[in-house]
Amino acid sequence: MKFIIKILKDFPAYLWSGWGAIASIFLFIAFWDIGNQVYGALVLPSPLETFKTLTTMLQDESVWKEINITLYRASVGFGLSLIFGSLLGLLAGFFVTASIMSRPIVTILVGMPPIAWIVLAMIWFGMGDETVIFTVIVASFPIIFVGALQGTRTLDDDLKEMADSFKLPWHMKFFDVYFPHIFSYVFPAWVSGLGMAWKIVIMAELLATSDGMGASLAVSRSQLDTPTTLALVVIMIGSLMFIEYIILEPIKREVELWRD
Repeated sequence: MKFIIKILKDFPAYLWSGWGAIASIFLFIAFWDIGNQVYGALVLPSPLETFKTLTTMLQDESVWKEINITLYRASVGFGLSLIFGSLLGLLAGFFVTASIMSRPIVTILVGMPPIAWIVLAMIWFGMGDETVIFTVIVASFPIIFVGALQGTRTLDDDLKEMADSFKLPWHMKFFDVYFPHIFSYVFPAWVSGLGMAWKIVIMAELLATSDGMGASLAVSRSQLDTPTTLALVVIMIGSLMFIEYIILEPIKREVELWRD
């Protein structure tokens, strides 16, 4: 509870420190407008036209339905990756043999292109939620697994000996000694896994489903509706930036204070 209160207390200062990032976004929009003047509205609609289209879309209930479908798929896939990736990574980190044996498996999962997993999932599960969720899991799982593994493997032996010498109860040993270090590795892995999940869910929907934001993107592409396409992209990027920079980043900054 104190941790949450501290985050909320520091949140205004965190927002104030983000002026540089906001300025870079406005600079990006300025270059976007220059691109529109150079290439025309068919290739690159202006920011004003795109945001007008976005405002109109957000007043349509069917658009919110598509957004909710995508959020559901991304949440289920990422949630399963978070649970199993964290648990298995922590377990593998405590055993040298398991750590060594897991390395080639992680390399295979990371090295295989997501598009290949989508094709395989379409063959195995057909065109539906299972294909999208499976692809999100196999893309996010190795990132979270490696973070949990590294967090466990890099525990300081002297810290372990100190905890043992004071004969601390197991719960104090875990939550007060081990957990802060492990969490400082696991949490950034969760953030990276979330970003990967959000990108993969759109790609999988575009290729393997008839609903969701990815499918809407495919429809707008087939109709050469560039303003709608860019409006959908703004929704995707805006959602990810809100989750990462407004919700997760303040937590990450507090968790990693010990590194300073």
